Amino acid sequence: MRSTFTGAARCFADLVGHIPATAWDGAGLGVWDLRSLVGHTGRAVSTVASYLQRPAAEERVPSAARYYALLRQQNVVDHSAVAERGRQAGSGLGPQPARTVHTLVEETLLALDAVTGDPVIDTFVGGMRLSAYLPTRTFELTVHSLDIAAASGLEVTPPPQALGDALHLAIDVALICGDGHTLLRALTGRRPLPNNYSIV
Repeated sequence: MRSTFTGAARCFADLVGHIPATAWDGAGLGVWDLRSLVGHTGRAVSTVASYLQRPAAEERVPSAARYYALLRQQNVVDHSAVAERGRQAGSGLGPQPARTVHTLVEETLLALDAVTGDPVIDTFVGGMRLSAYLPTRTFELTVHSLDIAAASGLEVTPPPQALGDALHLAIDVALICGDGHTLLRALTGRRPLPNNYSIV
């Protein structure tokens, strides 16, 4: 899990390093410009560093798939707040955003390397093992690296393990939420996905 997260994080940092200077204020994703999208994606790294400092008393969420299923089923995500945090994170990247992202990634990976065992950390949905939480960050980094590449006119090839893990996680979330048949029919060309369908 750690090596897969590391690969996804470094792929993200490398991609950001190639964003043209003229693209940062252009369209990103939804309400975000590209800077805000990169800022939001960077939070998939910074939350690892911050959560490592927040031990939890008990494990309440056993897997990455359950993490996303809880977010979806309990409808606890405030999308306007997520959008605003993305904008703030984008602004916080400063005048040299690529350098800021590179530093964030390397400092977080150093903090991760210093962790022994598999501690229970306090996440947005409750206590999780680090090994269960990291795949959620790999998923975010992989999906949003594809978004960033599309918005900036760049090509990106996520590490195969990160891409594979993200796909498996999406399937697992769909199964937990009762959408397995819907996803299988779409993947095998039987029926398109419903409009605006998303596992997150």
